[in-house]
Amino acid sequence: MANDVTCCEWRQAMRKVGGFGRLGARFRRNRRGNFGLMMAVTAPLLLLASGYGLNVAQISITKSNLLAALDSAVTSTARDLTTGVITKDEARGVVEAFLLANGQRAYAEEGRLTLDSIVIDPVARTVEAKASVELDLAFALFGTANHQKITAESAAIYSDRKIEIAMALDLTGSMAKSGSKDKIGDLRTAAKNAVDLLLSGKNVDDRVRVALVPYANSVNVGPTIAYKSVYVEKSKGDRGTTVPNTNLINLVSGLLRPDNCATERKGIDQYKDVGPEQVMVNRDYFLTDFADGNNWGDDATFSATAFCPVAKLVPLTADKKLLTDTINAFVASGGTGGHVGIQWAWYMLSDKWKNVVPASAVAGPYDEKEVGKFAILMTDGEFNLNFSGATSASGAYGTAAAGRSIPHAKELCANMRKTGIKIFTIGFDLPKGTNDPARKLMRECASPATSGVTFFYDTSSGSELDQAFKAIVRNIESLALTK
Repeated sequence: MANDVTCCEWRQAMRKVGGFGRLGARFRRNRRGNFGLMMAVTAPLLLLASGYGLNVAQISITKSNLLAALDSAVTSTARDLTTGVITKDEARGVVEAFLLANGQRAYAEEGRLTLDSIVIDPVARTVEAKASVELDLAFALFGTANHQKITAESAAIYSDRKIEIAMALDLTGSMAKSGSKDKIGDLRTAAKNAVDLLLSGKNVDDRVRVALVPYANSVNVGPTIAYKSVYVEKSKGDRGTTVPNTNLINLVSGLLRPDNCATERKGIDQYKDVGPEQVMVNRDYFLTDFADGNNWGDDATFSATAFCPVAKLVPLTADKKLLTDTINAFVASGGTGGHVGIQWAWYMLSDKWKNVVPASAVAGPYDEKEVGKFAILMTDGEFNLNFSGATSASGAYGTAAAGRSIPHAKELCANMRKTGIKIFTIGFDLPKGTNDPARKLMRECASPATSGVTFFYDTSSGSELDQAFKAIVRNIESLALTK
């Protein structure tokens, strides 16, 4: 009996063990409630990860915005230093104002954004700035505070070079208002806008100066420059090719001039910028005959009706009012002696003419590190007037004259570029076709295109002309920063 009981107890115990085993197996097979358990374990981790990711994104975006605002502030300030709009002492205030204006509008609350430092290095010519912003984080993780300080640094190169610009502008008869076209009016608007952009702000130390060279049959250089540099031919055989202004007789001849006009220089120095103490520029004998109208004889005499553009040449100046008043007085008349305009644009950028122009208008040396020199040449048609080589007044105009004027202009442009002068050219409402002589000339005269800078502009309307001048001003600022 005892053995039976023992055996029975053993069987019961085994059934219990088997029951626990089956219960364990069922528990292992049961998936109900696992998701809840897993969520209970992982939810805090997911929340932490999401918060961390949000913080990282918040910090990254804020830092990117801060850097962009600081880059813009520093670059703008460097440009203003270059063009003389501000002084070095004013740089910090400009950077700070620019930074706050952009930052508080876009990503930073008032009082959270600061300009920590700004350093202007006059040797390296750099502007370096550091700024920071206090950022409230979306999640305070692992016991950290709910804000963080974000910093950014930026630098830009500035230049204290002088900037000298000479504009040779076409005032020939084809620019006159005709029907719905007002080309001379379009030029006035575009040129004034360019002057306004170039001479905006304080223009510290007259850092930027502009010269105007209006041209047609000739260039009206004004009485003072004419007396010192223009030789008046007395007959059709008088070429004045080696006449210096150091000879009093030549200066007296200048006093007897019928106007203040100058045509091309003649002789071996016609493609050079040497001063008039070496070779004077001519006032051609045939100019009077040409201007008197339909009188193509060779017996011309000087008269009050001799053609000379109304608008006078303006040597380098920072006087915006003088330049604007001159542009407002532009009148379209005459033929296209464009090479004469190019010639005088070069003279105004050359320090070899320092004994001729006023002291305030003396050009700096040919040193690209110290002075940036730029010429803007604009025309609306073919250069078709040239006195050098003409044997009569009628020979100074037309196809034969164009055959002399265009090569003359090309030679002048090439020699200007060799001195370091950057040449921008604008064709305005030129005849259609790539073989148009004026378009080809403007392309050849322009400096070679560089990355991001265009030197030749082909425009067909007043608005395009205005945009071309504005683009040139921006390019001049850009080039001034890179030297």
